[in-house]
Amino acid sequence: MKGFDTTVNPPHAAPVVLVTGAASGLGAATAQAFAEAAYNVAALDLDEARIQACDCVSPFGCDVGDAAAVDATVADVLSKYGRIDVAVSCAGVDYTYWIDELTVEQFDRVINVNLRGPFLIAKAVWPAMKQQGGGHIVNIASTAELLARSGASAYHASKFGVLGLSRGLSVEGRRDGIKVTTVVPGGMRTGFFDRFTDQGIPLPDPASLQDPASVARAIVFAVSLPDGSVIQELVITPPDEPSWP
Repeated sequence: MKGFDTTVNPPHAAPVVLVTGAASGLGAATAQAFAEAAYNVAALDLDEARIQACDCVSPFGCDVGDAAAVDATVADVLSKYGRIDVAVSCAGVDYTYWIDELTVEQFDRVINVNLRGPFLIAKAVWPAMKQQGGGHIVNIASTAELLARSGASAYHASKFGVLGLSRGLSVEGRRDGIKVTTVVPGGMRTGFFDRFTDQGIPLPDPASLQDPASVARAIVFAVSLPDGSVIQELVITPPDEPSWP
């Protein structure tokens, strides 16, 4: 890959990034951005067939809310590459219903993917990062942690939780040389809003949303800083983002 030796853990091998939710949206853009930056990319998603279409990544089918599946997949990635330098948790779901309409199952699914998923990924990659002398974990939050709106209680809970999880991991990571960055994107042209049409919710003007590729490039930049610096939290929005400030 771009001149790098990709056999297991050789000297001067390309760094390895694991990206969840890599079949679509920000996850797909992030996988592509890291591939262009000469990383070996382990692309995780429930829809493994969809990511197999991209020959710049190695696809892995995985439900990020399933602890056994995450552990097995991370083991497979380590078996293939010998290390994991960066882990980016992009996978996310949402159900936009007021509390009296939101089901317990829907709430649990949002928390399972959006909050439990980043926890499971961090827990699974941590021993390898510790053993190799460091690494970088990136968790994707949302401006939904900055401004509340009706019909989004589950999503708010998950994204507020991601911020708290990341801050805790950042403190713990100091001992083991593991950096943690929380990325807080505003609205993106990812198809995230498309499902709202069935609920009668007006779609935002696409011109008011940002390209997920821009957020992906910022993620690559965040993990490129030298050892003496870390971006703890990074807010990236369209210029007229309604959730900022």
